[in-house]
Amino acid sequence: MKKILLLFLLFSTLTNAQVNLDSLWSVWNDETQEDTNRLKAIQKINEDGYLNTKPDSAFYFAQLELDFAKEKGQKKYMANALSIQGSSLFFLSDYDRAMNCLTQSLIIREEIGIKSDIASSLTKIGLIYSTKGDYDKGIFYYTKGLKIYDVINDDVGKANVFSKIGSLYYTQGENEKALDYENKSLKIREETLDKMGIANSLSAIGAIHFSQGDTIKGVEIMVKGLNICEEIQYKTGIARLLNNLGYIYFLQGEYDKSTDYHKKSLKIREEIGDKRGISFSFNNLAHNYHKKSDYKKAINYCKASLTIAQEIGISFMIRDASELLWELNKDIGKSKESLEAFELYIATRDSMASEDNQKAMIKQEFKYTYEKQVAQDSIKTAEADKVKDALLLAEKAENKQNQQQQYFLYVGLSLALLFGAFIFNRFKLANKQKSIIEEQKKKVDEAYNGLESAHKEITDSINYAERIQRSFLATKDLLDENLNDYFVYFQPKDVVSGDFYWAQKLSNGHFALVNADSTGHGVPGAIMSILNISSIESAVKDNLTQPAAIFNNTRQTIIERLKKDGSSNGGKDGMDASLISFNIEKTKMTYVAAQNPIWIIREGELTEIKPEKMPIGKHDNDHIPFRGGEYDIQKGDQVYTLTDGFQDQFGGTRGKKFMVKKMREFVLSISDLTMTEQHHKIKETFTNWKGDIEQVDDVCIIGVRV
Repeated sequence: MKKILLLFLLFSTLTNAQVNLDSLWSVWNDETQEDTNRLKAIQKINEDGYLNTKPDSAFYFAQLELDFAKEKGQKKYMANALSIQGSSLFFLSDYDRAMNCLTQSLIIREEIGIKSDIASSLTKIGLIYSTKGDYDKGIFYYTKGLKIYDVINDDVGKANVFSKIGSLYYTQGENEKALDYENKSLKIREETLDKMGIANSLSAIGAIHFSQGDTIKGVEIMVKGLNICEEIQYKTGIARLLNNLGYIYFLQGEYDKSTDYHKKSLKIREEIGDKRGISFSFNNLAHNYHKKSDYKKAINYCKASLTIAQEIGISFMIRDASELLWELNKDIGKSKESLEAFELYIATRDSMASEDNQKAMIKQEFKYTYEKQVAQDSIKTAEADKVKDALLLAEKAENKQNQQQQYFLYVGLSLALLFGAFIFNRFKLANKQKSIIEEQKKKVDEAYNGLESAHKEITDSINYAERIQRSFLATKDLLDENLNDYFVYFQPKDVVSGDFYWAQKLSNGHFALVNADSTGHGVPGAIMSILNISSIESAVKDNLTQPAAIFNNTRQTIIERLKKDGSSNGGKDGMDASLISFNIEKTKMTYVAAQNPIWIIREGELTEIKPEKMPIGKHDNDHIPFRGGEYDIQKGDQVYTLTDGFQDQFGGTRGKKFMVKKMREFVLSISDLTMTEQHHKIKETFTNWKGDIEQVDDVCIIGVRV
């Protein structure tokens, strides 16, 4: 039986505040109250009244909060309601829906910019990944949340993340590290008098001590935590601690007592709908009946545990249940069933034990610790730190400087590296020739200061360029005013972008929307994008209203301007782009597509408007005019324009391109979602597909529901 059955992983952002539900309901139902007072009341009802004891009810009441917040335009409370729904669904083991709610909440919170809320969402998303056995993503999101809590000095938030990181180390068998993080968490929670947090920490610490063989101390700590849980009526915590105490009786050979504790825990978990906890309880009962040689009950409980674990995707529970099922079937001579369970056990175990997950944890922890130390210490505390910092600055600046600046950086780096080697050798020789070291140190300081100055100047310039480019893009206000339901997924490769999206009301009252991919990316692409936008605007100012005519005029302007670039035939730069224009009634769409297609989804079927095979710029066929076309649209149609960055991105398990065919299938598969949900799904899919591989190009995808 695995020690992982002593579990303590959960959302610990809840509070143990005593609430007067009658009073809060009175405020919520009083329509004369201010909107924010009513929203605060329903939120407190959700968080403190129901989330921990009746998560299904919390989900329902959070929907009331969400609907009211949407109606009143209260984005903060929209995000809060979605976060509560995500927490509720987590407790109910519906991890995919929980992730969807939390992702929506995170995007709204990032838009608002309240850092503590952003950190909370990141932490909860990390917990879902961790619970499903994806430890590298779990620690990634925990670390992002922890860094924000550090910046804003939020000790309560840090305590929450420390506990979750401790849980991950416990899951990996790293008891000492787990105990260190849990003790950090407990200290903060005791200082802030967070009873529920204290109970969570005690449960975790007790489990760790027990796993280390200190049974008496482990039980004492757990009982202390159980008393606090009962005092504040914390049902999830009570169920977990009853489970842990049942496991202790199991190890002591008192199987009847162990069974009794596990059944009490199971009853609570069934009351609150905690599928994950039910799976654990079933597995623990199976172990008890196995010891009592009641194979029928043991197999039934074990199969029930495995079924739930597979349904909600708990990797380590699938591993433990399949291992026990293998042993049970082997004991009663069922070789076929035993082999099937064994194969599942091996596959799940090997997947969980992968080096990638463990390395990711170590890498992220080191990254957090290192960055925090750099922020606290002076740059001049150690020569080795200077060398590392100089290298990092050089790497960041390398792709953003001209030849002269690159040369300067390389010279500076060479000096820094030479000095680093010199310092290392001198220290090995008992710090001889101190005067030489001090002289070299002075050179490194000068080189470093030069690097730092150059890096700051370059960064400031690029950030300023990004602000200028942003002013040319279509504004949210303009899009909101003219499009009922839409999204724009805009993900530049660098700070500035060759891709752009532009929109404007035409002289005939129609609304035009351009999605374009300029030649190049980064700074050259951004400069080209501004030229392209200016050329489009020039065509529109001439009162051109047909998309094909606008692109024909734009192409001629670009060619004329680039004749002056100094080359013999004039530059062949320009853009691949599409332009769609909706009439006032939204019944017709005129369009033109240069290299990039337009997709229309109607009633689950995708129609592609194929592009004309020539760019907007100098080309062998630039004498042939763009033709464009017209399309009758209906209410509910979804129109997509996109550049090629997403489908050309390398990623996945084999490092291949995403490809156009897969892109079409993906867009079609998410078309039944709201446009906001589609935006989130596209962002999540691109991030997951790319992984650690460098982004190869700018990405811009626009979706409009008529």
